[in-house]
Amino acid sequence: MSGKVNIAEAPPGIEGPGFFATTLDAVVGLGRKNSIWPLPFATSCCGIEFMSTMSSHYDLARFGSERLSFTPRQSDLLMVMGTIAKKMGPVLRQVYEQMAEPKWVIAVGACASSGGIFDTYSVLQGIDKIIPVDVYVPGCPPRPEQIIDGVMRIQDLIGNESLRRRNSQEYKDLMDKYMIK
Repeated sequence: MSGKVNIAEAPPGIEGPGFFATTLDAVVGLGRKNSIWPLPFATSCCGIEFMSTMSSHYDLARFGSERLSFTPRQSDLLMVMGTIAKKMGPVLRQVYEQMAEPKWVIAVGACASSGGIFDTYSVLQGIDKIIPVDVYVPGCPPRPEQIIDGVMRIQDLIGNESLRRRNSQEYKDLMDKYMIK
């Protein structure tokens, strides 16, 4: 161990002796991207891979996602992992709607992304039919490194997102498309 402490990179700004000035969007983005509270919604094998992602070998906590939340009202990242039956769709939708803004969604694995190998009447052919998805993680099941990469893509999105994006007409149109108020 070198004893070096890893510190988040400062956003671009103006600095001098004793001060640092930057935009509010950059500061809030920095805080949000390094303190994600994920809600795992695991229904099958992708959930097992997620469990190994949280283990000490892969340690998702290094990326600011140490605190898993099992209640939607205390989380901001919904991680949907595994096969979602059509009967489970309304439950998933309700969980998404109970999350406070801002919120993000990762579809982990082939089943959550597109129904996977289960092209049947009972399996939802992708969760993007009922809720908006920000990042898709491919694989059947995806390796822990892929899940970590998906979280890092979410961090990039969060860090660069404007505070006002959720008030934009484009975002409102997206929510109207999913009939979410």
